[in-house]
Amino acid sequence: MSSGRLTGEDLRLCMFWLGPWLVGGFLDIFLQGILMTQFVNYFTWYQDDNLTLRLMVCGLVVISILKSVHSFAIVWIQNIMFFGDLDGAILLNYTTWWQSGTPLIVGLCGIYVQSYFCYRLWVISKMWYVVTPVAIVFIFGFLSIVVGTYFISVADGVQIGHWFAAHLSSVFAGDVLMTSLTAYFLLKSKRDVLPQTVGVINSLIRLTFQTAAPAAICAMFNLAFSQKNPGGSGIISTAFNQMLPKLYAISMMYTLNARRTIRATHSSVTATSNEISGGRSRGTRRPGDMELGAIQVVTQTETHVDAQFDPAVKGDPKRDHYSSNDEESEQYK
Repeated sequence: MSSGRLTGEDLRLCMFWLGPWLVGGFLDIFLQGILMTQFVNYFTWYQDDNLTLRLMVCGLVVISILKSVHSFAIVWIQNIMFFGDLDGAILLNYTTWWQSGTPLIVGLCGIYVQSYFCYRLWVISKMWYVVTPVAIVFIFGFLSIVVGTYFISVADGVQIGHWFAAHLSSVFAGDVLMTSLTAYFLLKSKRDVLPQTVGVINSLIRLTFQTAAPAAICAMFNLAFSQKNPGGSGIISTAFNQMLPKLYAISMMYTLNARRTIRATHSSVTATSNEISGGRSRGTRRPGDMELGAIQVVTQTETHVDAQFDPAVKGDPKRDHYSSNDEESEQYK
C-alpha cells in the first residue's frame, strides 16, 4: 500500500472491508450511550422489581458494555495498530478470534434478549406450545451463527453466506412471530377488560410493534447485504451486525421503562406526583410485575391486576380475583 492518498483498488478495499467496522463501531458506541440512560432510568424508577428481573438487567448492562469495548478494540487495532498495512487489516477478519468471532458474540447478545421476550410471551399467553416454536427458531438461529463462525475461521465465503442467511432469516422470522403472537394475545385480552382499560391494551400493542421494528429492520438489511456476493465485494453487512445487539437491548429496556408512562397515562387511579416522577404507590402496583400499566379484568367482581400481566398471578386471571372494594383495601393495610 502506498504511503500517499489511497486510490483505485486500495481505496475500494478500505471502504468496503474496513469502513463497515468503523461505521458499525461508531453506531455501537452511540447506541450504548442511549442504553446507559435507559439503565439509569430503570434502576431509579423500578427499585422494587423482582430480583430475577433486576439481575437480568444487570447482566444486560455487563454484556452491552463488553460489546462496546469489543467494538472499540476492533476499530483501534484495524486503524491504529495496522495503519499502513491494508492487507493485514483485512485478514484480521479471518485470522483473529476477536474479529472472526464477532458474529458469534452478536448472536450471544441477541439470544440473551430473545430469551426475555420468550418468557414475556409465556407470561402473556400461559401456553408453552405457543412459546416453544418461537424459542426453537431463535435457538436454530444461534446454532447457525455458531456454524457460520467456524466457516469464517476457514475463510469459506460460500458457506459463510449460507449460514449467515440461515441465522439472519431465523432472527427476522423469530422477531415477526414474537411480535405477532404478543399482539394477538393482547388483542384477545381486550374482550375481558373494562372499557376504560382498552387504552392500556392499545398502548401495549403499539409498544410491541415499536420495540420490535428497529431490530427486525436491522436484521433484514443485515441479511440483504450479507447475501450480496458474499465474501467478494466487502462486508457492508458488518455495520448492521454491530448495531443489532444494541437494538435488541434498547428494545428490552424500552419495554421495561415504558411501564411508568403507560401507567401514569391510563391508570384508573389518579397518578400522584411520586408516581409521575418514577415512584409507585402501593395501591396501583405490586412487586414482580413484568409489564405495563394497570388492567382491570371483568369477572364476577372487578379485578385490579397490576402490570400488563403479573408473573406472580398463577392460573386463570379471571378466577384468581379479589374484590376491588373491601378485599383490596384490606390487602394494602
